[in-house]
Amino acid sequence: MFTRIKRYAPIGISLFAAAVFLDSLRYKFTDHPNTQEIFGRLDGWASSFGAAGLFGHTGLFSQYVIGSAELAASTLLIVGLLPGLTRLNALGALIGFAVMTGAVSFHLFTPLGIDPNSDGGGLFAAAVTIWATSLVLFVIRRNDLIGLARDLGRAFVPSSQHNATPKRVAAHA
Repeated sequence: MFTRIKRYAPIGISLFAAAVFLDSLRYKFTDHPNTQEIFGRLDGWASSFGAAGLFGHTGLFSQYVIGSAELAASTLLIVGLLPGLTRLNALGALIGFAVMTGAVSFHLFTPLGIDPNSDGGGLFAAAVTIWATSLVLFVIRRNDLIGLARDLGRAFVPSSQHNATPKRVAAHA
């Protein structure tokens, strides 16, 4: 039973999270009034401690930056379902978890609150659900993430061992 869950849960979680992320893009990328309200409220909060523009249209955490991260996560979640690409699925889960950690935190610890759009807390509930399911997927795919981190480490951090390639000998004329 657990083997079956471990096999099919990543598919269900990935498709669900990707669908929610992709659905939210129509609000973020079209500058929907609900999105303006949320990011405007967050920017007002950031302004109160001298970080005006942080959540504005060109800010570090603008709706376009967050939407782009959600688009990247959903793409990796879906593409990572293909055989041999599970590391991309794991990376998508990690990005989704990071984005939703921010979303849940901003709902809980800023004036944004749990129900900023008067939708009964649906936006917050979706964020918490994606956060939790991304965490589950992150745990299921942890070995893929460890392998990805090792590969990236080998690619970007020079090895302490010398190259095993032989030195060239000067040609004699």
